[in-house]
Amino acid sequence: MEDLQSRNERMFLLTVLFLNTAETRQELDNAVFQAAGIAQKYNCSLRRLDYMQEQGLMSSLPLGVNQIPVKRALTTTSTAIFVPFTTQELFMGGESLYYGLNALSNNMIMVDRKKLKNPNGLILGTPGSGKSFAAKREITNAFFVTQDDIIIGDPEGEYYPLVHELGGQVVHISASSRDYINPMDINMDYSDDDNPLGVKSDFILSLCELIMGARNGIEAEEKSVIDRCLPIVYQKYFENPVSENMPVLGDLYECLRKQKEVQAQRIATALEIYVNGSLKVFNHRTNVELENRIICFDIKDLGKQLKKLGMLIVQDQVWNRVTVNRAERKSTRYYIDEFHLLLKEEQTAAYSVEIWKRFRKWGGIPTGITQNIKDLLASREIENIFENSDFIYMLNQASGDRQILAKQLNISPHQLSYVTNSGEGEGLIFYGNTIIPFKDKFDKSLRLYKLMTTKLSEKGQESHAEAEI
Repeated sequence: MEDLQSRNERMFLLTVLFLNTAETRQELDNAVFQAAGIAQKYNCSLRRLDYMQEQGLMSSLPLGVNQIPVKRALTTTSTAIFVPFTTQELFMGGESLYYGLNALSNNMIMVDRKKLKNPNGLILGTPGSGKSFAAKREITNAFFVTQDDIIIGDPEGEYYPLVHELGGQVVHISASSRDYINPMDINMDYSDDDNPLGVKSDFILSLCELIMGARNGIEAEEKSVIDRCLPIVYQKYFENPVSENMPVLGDLYECLRKQKEVQAQRIATALEIYVNGSLKVFNHRTNVELENRIICFDIKDLGKQLKKLGMLIVQDQVWNRVTVNRAERKSTRYYIDEFHLLLKEEQTAAYSVEIWKRFRKWGGIPTGITQNIKDLLASREIENIFENSDFIYMLNQASGDRQILAKQLNISPHQLSYVTNSGEGEGLIFYGNTIIPFKDKFDKSLRLYKLMTTKLSEKGQESHAEAEI
């Protein structure tokens, strides 16, 4: 009575049933005796349901019907010890993927991001907390469970061993590489309307801005000159859309050189090093298999000058793939590691924001992987990425980031404890409005672990083992 009156508790009437089954009568008697003994040890008494076995069985089945009149009164605190009252669960069917075990109940977490209003996702965590490993785990699961295409932007060269094993296409882009990606690639489904050149024009303008290093963007006159040249450059391809007619950066350069304006010559001069000079890696037609189901763009060996450009071109290739898959009603998963590198530059950041806003309609599922939440709050525009992500896989967080996250996501102090000095593969999953603490321990003896780990010591052990064999 004191609890009910002074502690704002409620009274619940509970029936607790233990269903015993066995092959023989003797085994059944033994099981009942053992259960009674365990209950007695904890000061509980069990009553056998003599002459009510049928009602007991029906009440034990998940029908929501209780045919047993024996009830026990419990307060809220006492009732809350039963698992369904203390934990939320995430367990879905269909094409759901495994994301670890619920840290409270040890039940599996199985979810399908496609069923969210917005499937965009983020993987956040301090170095060594398991971000890249979590991304590779999801990539592997998605590869085997779904029919989705998977594209990876890999600035650190971490993903290609796994992609090789899955039979995917690894594109090593560097100044000395023989793998080429054409930034001028376009397909006829590139836009919502019948003008694919409109959206492509935005990309070419962003590319030129990045090349020219303009702090305030390129001037209106320069934009007009580029816009005038593009229909000329793509005319031959649109008349006969075969790969031999696809223009390259050199065609845009030649067209600009033919224009009379000073602005055209300035843009062409800026492009010259990328067309005829030492950085001409992007002045070739695409020569890699971009139709493969899983593709990794490894841009680790691109110099500082080319890395930002490479990441922008990779994003455009992803957009190309998404538009092709949209016509086939197929989803495209896009993973961007070291996401903060894209957010530093205005052009790549703007393109990323566009992806987070529009990919959902086109069947795209982007996932950004980065260390600090501060990178996603650098400007009002970039903040849209954070606000438009309904799936967040949060691992251990730095102290400064924890306070920001608690405010932005309304995380309670107790929930915050799961991302405070937590171990590898432990943290919180945000799935829409549901927040669940998880733990994910992977068997280190598996070959798959050796492909996914980023620890140099463990990679060394693998090479040593191979050498011995």
